[in-house]
Amino acid sequence: MRPLTSSLPKPMLPVATKPLVAHTADAAVDGGASELIVVVGYEADAVREYFGESYRGVPVKYAVQEEQLGTAHAVDCASEYLDGPFAVLNGDDLYDTASVHALLNADGPVVGTYRVEDPTSYGVFELDDDVVTGIVEKPSDPPTDLVNVGAYVFPAEARDWLDVELSERGEYEITDVLQRVIEERSVGTVAVDRWLGCGRPWELLEANEWQIGELDRQIGGEVHPDADLRGDVVVESGATVDAGVVVEGPALIRSGAELGPNAYVRGATLLGEDTHVGNGVEIKNSVIMAGTNVPHLSYVGDSVLGRNVNFGAGTNVANLRHDGEPVRFTVKGDRVSTGRRKFGVVAGDGVKTGINTSLNPGVKLTAGATSEPGESVTRDR
Repeated sequence: MRPLTSSLPKPMLPVATKPLVAHTADAAVDGGASELIVVVGYEADAVREYFGESYRGVPVKYAVQEEQLGTAHAVDCASEYLDGPFAVLNGDDLYDTASVHALLNADGPVVGTYRVEDPTSYGVFELDDDVVTGIVEKPSDPPTDLVNVGAYVFPAEARDWLDVELSERGEYEITDVLQRVIEERSVGTVAVDRWLGCGRPWELLEANEWQIGELDRQIGGEVHPDADLRGDVVVESGATVDAGVVVEGPALIRSGAELGPNAYVRGATLLGEDTHVGNGVEIKNSVIMAGTNVPHLSYVGDSVLGRNVNFGAGTNVANLRHDGEPVRFTVKGDRVSTGRRKFGVVAGDGVKTGINTSLNPGVKLTAGATSEPGESVTRDR
């Protein structure tokens, strides 16, 4: 997710009205969780500040993972708080609420499963009459099309089985704990209807497309009579929409945001708190994080802009390759396919562009990066 996580933990990135991890917390609370235990590490204060000591009436405790040594290690860091059967959910995945409810209310140990067309890139469950008999990582010949989505309910004894051997990847894996549970108990499955692993910037776009798409129209802010809001548009209290603005829902305009005059917003766009989108600007299918300004005569499409970014007048984002192939993006030093025909740029916190800057598809701008007036940026900066 870098550069978006240069000073913010990934689970706290914005997805519609709340951080990514809060959607999972809400699903757990709605499913009847009696307590939330949040394992924190990098930039932990942001997580503590959001959840506090109680979330929606459910007590919250925090376990600190000083080093990120794997998923079993993360749960082991929370072991002092585990008393009785417990559920484990990934903090950077989205699950539909009904499926989490079914998971938390199932009888005995269970795993969440999700059906995919090509399971070869996932952990895949082996089954015998709906009982889980094993899990195989990224198999060339998958035993089923049911993949692991990081959602488990473990028996109380599993608290004592968290001290597993180091895996070939150099981590302590929760799937090794699951294997011990499989050997000791009968493990069932719960089908997850909708799931998204949110580990890369274009998946953050997809997460917002999902969650913003489920919002109903609600106008709470100040909207000029000459603005045109079409469909499921949410304008939160404290937001301002000026004359000549057209917004095609689904779209979310958060508190403190200023939109217009004469701006055009469409395609599952999130305008975060205290953002400013000004005259003659078009924003399409993008996440614009808190405090960011796109004030004059610019186009931003299929992009993620971090916090406190400032685009100079006439900054334009290209989001389509001439050859029509999926746009590629740098992840951990490698150019990988986003799988998206249209994908723009990812700008870290505090990026500033000069006037009339052009940005190529798939460009990454690290936190604090700048461009010169009239510059064409064709490579990561």
